[in-house]
Amino acid sequence: MVETPPAPATGRVLTERQKLAWLRLIRSENVGPATFRTLLNHYGSAGAALQALPSLSKRGGARRAIHICPEEDAIGELRHLERLGARLVALGEPDYPPLLRHIDGPPPLLAMKGGEGLFLNAPPVAIVGARNCSLAGAKIAGQIASDLGAAGFTIVSGLARGIDTAAHNASLRTGTAAVFAGGLSHLYPPENAQLADRIVEDGGAWVSEMPPGWQPRARDFPRRNRLISGISHGVVLVEAARRSGSLHTARFAAEQGREVLAVPGSPLDPRCEGCNILIRDGAVLVRHAEDVMSALDVGRILPPLPPLVEEPERDRLIDPDEISTDARQRILDALGPVPCDIDELIRHTGLDVASVQTILLELELAGRLERHPPNRISILVQETLL
Repeated sequence: MVETPPAPATGRVLTERQKLAWLRLIRSENVGPATFRTLLNHYGSAGAALQALPSLSKRGGARRAIHICPEEDAIGELRHLERLGARLVALGEPDYPPLLRHIDGPPPLLAMKGGEGLFLNAPPVAIVGARNCSLAGAKIAGQIASDLGAAGFTIVSGLARGIDTAAHNASLRTGTAAVFAGGLSHLYPPENAQLADRIVEDGGAWVSEMPPGWQPRARDFPRRNRLISGISHGVVLVEAARRSGSLHTARFAAEQGREVLAVPGSPLDPRCEGCNILIRDGAVLVRHAEDVMSALDVGRILPPLPPLVEEPERDRLIDPDEISTDARQRILDALGPVPCDIDELIRHTGLDVASVQTILLELELAGRLERHPPNRISILVQETLL
């Protein structure tokens, strides 16, 4: 069995009013996870941040008023989740996946159905791979998932056809989590509806960062894959083609400091090409569950994170009235469509950190800035054409 440090029995829990304000803030236009954290830590509460959004976006050059999520829309989303038997879990609350807190820009809120205590009681490991997998691929994915579950791991996957389905099915009794690309009311693929129900009935979880009614788009699946790797200590790939979504999950895992593991396959099978390339480039070769367990350091102590609490940290930003027009122009002149590191931008412009962070926040809320992992930004392409 896997031994891990004891998890805290309790954590910070938001009031209903606070959670409603958090939901309105993250659902407002141009507010992503990184911007959410900056706003919350500076203004001290989501409610105060919501009031500041119009003036900040206007200073950033927005051509129209920023759309702020109405309270009735947020209440409607909460009621939708209740009808599904699901709930919102905030960053820092007990059921929020502990490892996910340590990725770049963790979602401040997750919609979850089932899975109370799931991620605290058993270390998560992801198993992903080809949708059109072979019989042998499905068999080995299921065997690895079953053995890892018996050893005390939670299996995380994306509920897709093929390898994901095999991994979920094999770990139903020991605990598995399905991460959705869309909202929890849009199960995909539809033929896995019975499997999805079994996951929750047997103590597993559904997880999504999207509104419950959100219809998944192609761009949402890489976002889902980022959560799969972020929740997990490592990602095991079984039958991944060279340009598959599973390789995106492996890339996210590497960026997040997670272990990347792969099952080798025949050089004649294009479904195995991605796994073989990963092994060639340094991924852990996996034959069975013991290879996975020996590669993972599930007992490591992760470094403490800055708090995401409703208390102001005034050193993160400054009053926008104190920033000169010249400073804002220096930032705009330095930015382009090619992503640059924020620390390099600070050195290049010679401006203080608080001024740069405030200007970038204004530009992002105005819809003129794009963020890239791990700490890079670029001006949107249309801005360079003006």
